[in-house]
Amino acid sequence: MATTTAAVQTSKSKVQAARFWEIDAMRGVAIITMIVYHAMWDLWYWGVFPNVVLWEGFWKYWQRFTAGTFLILVGVSLTLVYRRERARRGPDARLFPKFLLRGLKIFGLGMIITLVVTLAGVGYVDFGILHLIGAATILAYPLLRFTWLNLALWGVFSLAGKWLEQFHFDGRWLSIPLGSTLFIFFLDGRWLAPFGVTPTRYPAVDYFPLIPWFGVVLLGVWLGNWFYADNRRLIPLPDWGDVLPIRGLRFLGRHSLLIYMIHQPLILLVLALLGIVKM
Repeated sequence: MATTTAAVQTSKSKVQAARFWEIDAMRGVAIITMIVYHAMWDLWYWGVFPNVVLWEGFWKYWQRFTAGTFLILVGVSLTLVYRRERARRGPDARLFPKFLLRGLKIFGLGMIITLVVTLAGVGYVDFGILHLIGAATILAYPLLRFTWLNLALWGVFSLAGKWLEQFHFDGRWLSIPLGSTLFIFFLDGRWLAPFGVTPTRYPAVDYFPLIPWFGVVLLGVWLGNWFYADNRRLIPLPDWGDVLPIRGLRFLGRHSLLIYMIHQPLILLVLALLGIVKM
């Protein structure tokens, strides 16, 4: 009996400790592309590269690749944590508090970013990527058991995001074109920004509303439940986790949240020390 109990505990420990090297490595790639993009943003903002265009063309898709990679991996990771906790704590365990606390923590870090950017006076961060990840960690919980439903919801959120592009603020008024009729509603402030509705002029420096970006997280949930069902890969991959470049990427990926919080001040510090920008 003791031997059986020990074997079960060992099995549970292995399930909990197992990591997929490719997930950490891809998150590490996204960390690098994020740092490059934000360094370019700083060089543009301080007038070193005044003619670089970050909101369309090459750099727009560079930023979309970075954000999309992060958010898909958030969804994948949520499914892995969910299954591992189920295996470790049993099918009847209450797992939602774990996801709730994690989501609130990340959302709180997003609010710190909001405060810092507001005090710096460089734009808005009403609902940035940390706000989105924190909210998605909580909102995705009821959907973590499903596979193809999440793929369908990704499509719904994508279409809804396209539709919301028609919405425009004019002062405190929201104009909604619907067919041949123009409906006007009275609104106040930027309170609909988390849902994808913004003022006409909206200088947000970090903006990832729930519509459509929560759908990208759900795309990751679909991928996690399809490709990593039963905590095993659908297709075997070579064991490259300890190859030197990938080991470095995995290190970055495992510490992505910390790096996100400190990388921008470090970029500015380096640029200032090199005399490239004058703060």
